[in-house]
Amino acid sequence: MENVSTEIESTIQTTTDRMQIATIGCEGEALLSTSCREFLLALHTKFDERRLQNSRRRVELAARLARGEKLSRPLETESIRNTGWRVASTPRDLEKRHVEITGPAEPKMIINALNSGANVFMADCEDSLSPTWQNIIGAQDALYKAVRRTLEFHGPNGKEYLLGENLATLVIRPRGWHLPEKHVVIDGRPMSAGLFDFGVYFFHNARELVERGTGPYFYLPKMESYMEARLWNDVFNFAQDELRIPRGTIRATVLIETIPAAFQMEEILYELREHSAGLNAGRWDYMFSMIKKFHFDSNMIFPDRGKVTMRSPFMKAYCEALIETCHKRGAHAIGGMAAFVPNRHEPEVTEIALAQVKEDKSREAKMGFDGTWVAHPDLIDVARKEFNARLGSMAHQKSVVPTLESDHYEKLVPTMNGTGITLDGVRLNVGVCIEYIAYWLAGTGAVAIHNLMEDAATAEIARSQLWQWRHHRVRLESGEFFTADIYESLAQVEMLKLAGNHKRDTIVRARAILDELVLSHKFSSFLTIDAYPYLK
Repeated sequence: MENVSTEIESTIQTTTDRMQIATIGCEGEALLSTSCREFLLALHTKFDERRLQNSRRRVELAARLARGEKLSRPLETESIRNTGWRVASTPRDLEKRHVEITGPAEPKMIINALNSGANVFMADCEDSLSPTWQNIIGAQDALYKAVRRTLEFHGPNGKEYLLGENLATLVIRPRGWHLPEKHVVIDGRPMSAGLFDFGVYFFHNARELVERGTGPYFYLPKMESYMEARLWNDVFNFAQDELRIPRGTIRATVLIETIPAAFQMEEILYELREHSAGLNAGRWDYMFSMIKKFHFDSNMIFPDRGKVTMRSPFMKAYCEALIETCHKRGAHAIGGMAAFVPNRHEPEVTEIALAQVKEDKSREAKMGFDGTWVAHPDLIDVARKEFNARLGSMAHQKSVVPTLESDHYEKLVPTMNGTGITLDGVRLNVGVCIEYIAYWLAGTGAVAIHNLMEDAATAEIARSQLWQWRHHRVRLESGEFFTADIYESLAQVEMLKLAGNHKRDTIVRARAILDELVLSHKFSSFLTIDAYPYLK
């Protein structure tokens, strides 16, 4: 491995008995040098208590919603919404973001995505990367080499993958504030996974990126409030000061993928304004958040997963509010994920799906988005054509500012009557969940299932619907009520179908995890937290 960054002298003093880090015996472990550990310890010491305070705020909000409180825009930040501030100017290599490809931070994916012709590649350490310790350290090692353009991958068939000359701009998604990194324990408790991901990547690569004419760019997931954005901004300032890198070097795009965050988009941009690169419509997690925050409400029961589209009024209102917020403040508005995976063995299915992707991206471009996400390289040209047709030679369309009516934010929370739920929809959710969890436990976080790229976000929708439908005993279109008995019968069938593709103990564990998620009296916040203890 190349000589890792050891030239940065940290001013933070540390003692080794405060931090315990698991060993794994791989090349990437050299990144966890003494200086890097000191930096991680400093981040934890300074910011972890505030992270935990924000976690408690999430619990308090959930309790208030359960008591009937309605979501609204914060009264205490009205002055922020009524003044004329704007975010920092956009770096040159983030100015044009018509098509962004995303995928796990794994060597082959990183090389293919950077070579893909997309404007931006979001290397994911969160929803599409199963957080085994091997994967987490391997991701940091691959990103270190990708920044220096030395990353190579040699496939089992002998094929060699190398980085080309013209690469997409690299953006990293660390894990969210809610996730722990159990392999790094400080003062007896796991380190924040997000601080770990950010800290290792920034420590080793920030200066190198700047010297290469780019910068340390991030996507920030799962936030629920401007206080969580403020915490990230303070982390950025501390990290830049500690490594003697000018403030404002970092740029961050925030995924608006929770319903509370949708009511605080301006405040989130404001808190990060020196570091902001825009907002993204993280629509899959947003749907999951909607179910999670109102799981107790019989007037918020969603239909089959595939029936909730971006044409749904509440999703359209969410996109319009995001575009208006971004463009009013000079920030990029990035559209949602096209999760379809082309299937060369089923050309008819692929043709229909590509037409749907084309329609989706055309709609986003016409709404005013400055770019969009795809999960597969074959979708890049489809998306690019739609944005080129709308924007031409323009890098973005920030001049498009939707006019929102005074009651616009009230439209973000719909009433769902629990119709449109089918036995096939239930069966699909059960099968997808068991298969995805089995892959996740085996170390794979992004899986093509039924021609869709499933990750933790899409699996969360499926399992939360199963809990919601079972808890409220919904009537299926076929006439019967959805009960625990029906779920268990379907789960047994789906598990047997998948048994030949997975180790027996893995598929049994996946079924057991899903059983707990669906049949428990209490709604679980994240399947990835419930399943995490079973990962190495």
